[in-house]
Amino acid sequence: MAGSDTPTSPKLLPDGIHRAVTPGTALLRPQTTRSREGVLDGAWWPRSRDVVTELPALIQALTTHLGTITRVGLDTAAWEEVPTRVVVDGRVDAFPVGDDPVLVTRGDKDHFALMVVPPDTTPGAARDAMARAVHAGNVAQAAEILLATLPHPPAEREESG
Repeated sequence: MAGSDTPTSPKLLPDGIHRAVTPGTALLRPQTTRSREGVLDGAWWPRSRDVVTELPALIQALTTHLGTITRVGLDTAAWEEVPTRVVVDGRVDAFPVGDDPVLVTRGDKDHFALMVVPPDTTPGAARDAMARAVHAGNVAQAAEILLATLPHPPAEREESG
């Protein structure tokens, strides 16, 4: 391995898309699934933990690709502060929920689950996590993907035997 003992994981996205994933990017599965057991429909890598600042751009991007978004459920642990209610563009109601992903509702019953990648994540780790989330064969929960993909603090690695 050229200059490193750490193997690199295979890229799950084409090179052009892999390089284009930067903070503020949302990726969606090309095809969603009817099953909601452990399946994510996409991933979002916000630029900050300020939901009021970040949410409008996500809503705009999702509206372009999915159609009108009516509600967004937010994991309170992923953000600095989640108000009881956030209204975006006078039509999208965002509210706190107790899940790992962001839950996006289009219409009355059409839901999409997006994994939120922490804003301070390194580009390589964020891209890997997002690629796993949108991979067609993924059945892992958001927390599982983030745990497997993001670097762990040194103290956790030192605890062996």
